[in-house]
Amino acid sequence: MTDTDSIAYKPEIETAQDMLGTSPAMCRVRKELRKITAAHKVPVLISGESGTGKELAALAIHRNSNRGNAAFIAVNCGALPSNLIQSELFGHEKGAFTGALQRGIGRIEAAQGGTIFLDEIGDLPLELQVNLLRFLQEKTIERVGATRSIAIDTHVITATHLDLAREVEQGRFREDLFYRLNVLAVTLPPLRERQQDIELLANHYLQKFAIERRGQVQGFSACAIACMQNYAWPGNVRELVNRVHRAVIMHEQPWISAVELGFTSSPSPSLIGNMSLEQARQAADKQAIALSLKCTSNNVSAAARQLGITRTTMYRLMEKYEVTAH
Repeated sequence: MTDTDSIAYKPEIETAQDMLGTSPAMCRVRKELRKITAAHKVPVLISGESGTGKELAALAIHRNSNRGNAAFIAVNCGALPSNLIQSELFGHEKGAFTGALQRGIGRIEAAQGGTIFLDEIGDLPLELQVNLLRFLQEKTIERVGATRSIAIDTHVITATHLDLAREVEQGRFREDLFYRLNVLAVTLPPLRERQQDIELLANHYLQKFAIERRGQVQGFSACAIACMQNYAWPGNVRELVNRVHRAVIMHEQPWISAVELGFTSSPSPSLIGNMSLEQARQAADKQAIALSLKCTSNNVSAAARQLGITRTTMYRLMEKYEVTAH
């Protein structure tokens, strides 16, 4: 990845928010985010499967813009009770409805000067979509029960795992609102399209969660890494995070096994193919040695301990299979 490919993030933000990866797909995302960050008044629509990190991308856009020191208000449109969405987003005046004992500031107003992030925007009911459209057009809101409008300056970022264009065709999402939101668009790739990032992400979260075990965990076994690389990750990065976190808590040995990650310890079918049993064993041994060296930053002694063999045997197998530590 060249310097022009990397987004000009503040390092502590990128690290803290786990926007990690060196795959071509993530390099593309970073280039897009770099351009979007400068447009702090233009609506942004982030698409991607569940668990791909849409809120992290929105937060990165916010923190690296000139609104970064102001509020970042995140709202999951699919989690709000339908009878409260109006007041939750736009606020209400005292006495506007039963139980409104005092004025309530809505999420959009709370994001004044900052960013409002509307996650799962595709779940917003049609009757509320017209109110959001009016806000985008006029840059004002009215609290429920109010008689005057309030001017709002906030950056609107939305996200969805749905195909909104298809939702429009099916009559479940307003076409005019879709075009208002879809001015700048970025699509986050699923983890299965970022295979070279899997080990990087797994080790990052391992170190993050290992603090809870006071250094008792050292890394992943070669089999665990192979299983992670060969898994389709339907839950994407969120699933990887959960599996690693659970394994760190439950593990009993220094090296986390495939079983502790929720995988079987069976060899991957991709290692077998049409080979003989002896060839399959040799291929598996070679991959295990290479993966173990990679996992231990080419520390031969550590890799030997991980594989449960002596250092002498490790060197002999490295020579046999022409695997080098560099």
